[in-house]
Amino acid sequence: MGRIIEICANSAQSCVEAEAGGARRVELCAAIPEGGATPSYGEIRTAQSLTSSIDINVIIRPRGGDFLYAQAEVRSMLYDIEMVKQLGVHGVVFGCLTKEGDLDTGLMKRLMEASKPLSVTCHRAFDMCRDPFRALEQLIDLGCDRILTSGQQSDAVRGIPLIRRLVEQSAGRIIIMPGCGIREDNIARIEAETGATEFHASARSVLYSRMEYRNTNIPMGGNTVASEFETVQTDRLKVAALIDLNR
Repeated sequence: MGRIIEICANSAQSCVEAEAGGARRVELCAAIPEGGATPSYGEIRTAQSLTSSIDINVIIRPRGGDFLYAQAEVRSMLYDIEMVKQLGVHGVVFGCLTKEGDLDTGLMKRLMEASKPLSVTCHRAFDMCRDPFRALEQLIDLGCDRILTSGQQSDAVRGIPLIRRLVEQSAGRIIIMPGCGIREDNIARIEAETGATEFHASARSVLYSRMEYRNTNIPMGGNTVASEFETVQTDRLKVAALIDLNR
């Protein structure tokens, strides 16, 4: 089996674009500028209704910020898992840490039990843990299917040394999926130097607003928003470029 491409999709329409480009799977998220949060019921249902051949994994993350969760947030995560199970998605994506920077194995086990029989990916909370090699073994023991990681660096290219060691240590017991900064001009290198076979990419382009009247004096979000009249969306041509490298 060749290279598998998973697309980080920020909307139902991005799922459509990912499928059109030939991706095998999407991670459906809201709030991409915050690192991703759980999308709405409506977004998930729409993504399902507009696609037919792509696996949809839904991120279970109640907010941006760190991965140390309060009890109210844990309850929200459990309700969201219940929701996506009822919708029949392929899998869920989450990660939880203790205040000391270790994997919160107790909470992870609780969420994983609630998620059965869905596929489970540990997201880049893994990149924030203090001992990735110990966390790797813990996730294997928990029965997690894959780990999304940039090798604890700002992008997967910089993380190649650690990703390679994780792939070697995992020895096929769990999937190590490099992500963050994966592009058509570097994916072959990351693949060759790490031995990974699954890759997580955004493959987005800027989508410009069709608004003719524009009040540019009133921002709807924080200072991180460059313009109210620009968003991002998965680009099927960029997805296809990643896929074509595998042919």
